[in-house]
Amino acid sequence: MRSPSKAVLGIGAGLAAAGVGAALGLAAERWTAGRVAGTGEGEAYGSLRGSPTRVTADDGTQLHVEVDELDVDGALPSGDAGSDAPASEVTVVFSHGFCLNQDIWHFQRQWLRGRYRMVFWDQRGHGRSGTGPSGHYTVDQCGADLRAVIDAVAPTGPLVLVGHSMGGMTVMALAGEQPDLIRERIVGVALVATSSGGLADVSWGLTGSVSKVAHKVAPVALVGLTRTPRLVDRTRRIGSDLEQFVVKRYSYASPVPPELVRFTAAMIAATPIDVVSGFLPGFDLHDKAEALAALDGIEALVLSGEEDLLTPVEHSDAIVRRLPGAEHVLVPDAGHMVMLEHPDVVNLHLGDLLERADRAVGRGRRGRRLRRPRRA
Repeated sequence: MRSPSKAVLGIGAGLAAAGVGAALGLAAERWTAGRVAGTGEGEAYGSLRGSPTRVTADDGTQLHVEVDELDVDGALPSGDAGSDAPASEVTVVFSHGFCLNQDIWHFQRQWLRGRYRMVFWDQRGHGRSGTGPSGHYTVDQCGADLRAVIDAVAPTGPLVLVGHSMGGMTVMALAGEQPDLIRERIVGVALVATSSGGLADVSWGLTGSVSKVAHKVAPVALVGLTRTPRLVDRTRRIGSDLEQFVVKRYSYASPVPPELVRFTAAMIAATPIDVVSGFLPGFDLHDKAEALAALDGIEALVLSGEEDLLTPVEHSDAIVRRLPGAEHVLVPDAGHMVMLEHPDVVNLHLGDLLERADRAVGRGRRGRRLRRPRRA
């Protein structure tokens, strides 16, 4: 019989592997049997690439950035209705969440290509970006990194900022530190499955007492794991036993294709353990409620899954109370990875936000709306 302390440690480690705490090395290739295939089966997740560049953050960290430009002639893709409409002046900048990378925006990138200039980047320590100095894994530093990306690849013109989970927190950090930039250039913001604070009180779907212990145990356990690579390797070998529980439970709330679970698990597993342990303690302290004031009055979308266990709907409610003019969307049967789980719904509302942003800069796009995404 397992001791209570070991059981709690196991829960904390398992949650960490899901992206609540850390990538403990899930064996993504072992997810094989008995999963219901849904929308997106056979999709080449993460296959879309843009023009790559490296951006140097203020502490020297090298950030991987990709830009999807408009068509050369500024028109919509061939054969699209209304292709004679003028190109948008707006650049859309996408920021991903914790233990993920820019490829989480696969369906949004696919749908909006050629219609908007888009910027995708990997946050420090994630994806193809460098890890940077230890001690610099904070939401505030991510906000500064986002400013560096904007300055490097979108130095002029109106912007729409889109952030998921930690990426939404990154947008809030930028707003808190750079209100002049927000006032002068930001014409729209989408905050997806994110939080302005209070993450220490999130239960992660556990009972109250276990949740509190897991919040305390996970950061300590992860720091220890950075010093015990053999334990990390062992966790990778047994990761398949945790995969169904952690990845599926904490990422999705409806049946999804097995390749989507593998794709998600691979992103999580690729995040270095020291990066995970560096970021994790700061989430419980995260508080950017006051920073939302800088975003009030611009076009805004606040969207989350109704069954998100990592950033529950109450966190979206709290954001909307600070941004009363925002469109507030709760997606049924959706978890934390809502943009991959229900891409058509996310695309529909993101498209509406971008049209409102276009109108805000006087473009209007008279007589044409973005083609509606296919409904299931």
